Amino acid sequence: MHELSVTQSIVEACAEHAGAARVLRVTLEVGTLSCVMPDALRFCYDVVTEGTSLQGSSLEIIRVPGLSRCRDCGAEVRMDDRLSTCRCGSANLERPQGGDQLRIKSMEIEEAA
Repeated sequence: MHELSVTQSIVEACAEHAGAARVLRVTLEVGTLSCVMPDALRFCYDVVTEGTSLQGSSLEIIRVPGLSRCRDCGAEVRMDDRLSTCRCGSANLERPQGGDQLRIKSMEIEEAA
């Protein structure tokens, strides 16, 4: 499960950026073509954040599809997985653009008193 090491990297980056502040929420953008399982990230997140400034924080995951174009009819195709097809039924798609990202979009921290 590579999601454990991915989650550890995310938590380390957030903790470093937050400094001494407590993190309340982390928002990630996860591409639908990234081969990262959102449910596995959520499971690992609670374990990895234990004992850190992120402990108890929430994890929000925004799924970002890839976009392609059908070589047969020219339609734009939203790719929610690598087996996506066009509305016309064709699987003859151009190489997808996007959908492979894994990015920390935002982080909400507790304001100092």
